[in-house]
Amino acid sequence: MPGLTIGDPLPNLEVETTHGPIKLHDYVADSFTIIFSHPGDFTPVCTTELGAMAAYADKFSKLGVKLLGLSADDVESHNAWIKDIEAYCNGCKVTYPIAADPHRKIIKELNMVDPDEKDSSGNQVPSRALHIIGPDKRVKLSFLYPASTGRNMDEVVRVVESLQRAAKHKIATPANWKAGDAVVISPGVSTEQAKEMFPQGYKTAHLPSNKPYLRFTNVD
Repeated sequence: MPGLTIGDPLPNLEVETTHGPIKLHDYVADSFTIIFSHPGDFTPVCTTELGAMAAYADKFSKLGVKLLGLSADDVESHNAWIKDIEAYCNGCKVTYPIAADPHRKIIKELNMVDPDEKDSSGNQVPSRALHIIGPDKRVKLSFLYPASTGRNMDEVVRVVESLQRAAKHKIATPANWKAGDAVVISPGVSTEQAKEMFPQGYKTAHLPSNKPYLRFTNVD
């Protein structure tokens, strides 16, 4: 998709939020950070999503991950909406900041503009986008959903855990991987290197090609 995408540096924007003004690079600091946009305050799917983010906040915190919401509404609207979000999610608290973008500048910088949807005044609205930013201030992963489809928070947790393991070890995670499952050793790691890097051992899948490229191991 055009604009900010995987591998790109995060623009160091200053944004107004429900927690006051913040600079994105200062906020990310040396942590993984999830920046997620929603089409509008006081809308049904968005209310469930921000409620789910609030419910998962402790889980993300234990992973060392920060959260930052965003929409084109102003801070006053966000603060009023938070009461609905917290009531919907049975009193869990919205502890993360929500950024305001009433002039639609930030969503353009962050590639979070819905290509089709407009508000009642004909202005562009945010897409249902999510960027995972690494400690190096670069985009590691992006999701883009249509307005009709809410995110799966378990999948967001899963990919964060995958990215963190890949950043720590020379591994990748296979299809349907989840925390605790075996990972695969990167193909650029030789057999000699694999023995040294993964003293816990690994298993090589036997394939018709007889090529030993599919190697499974376990890492923390």
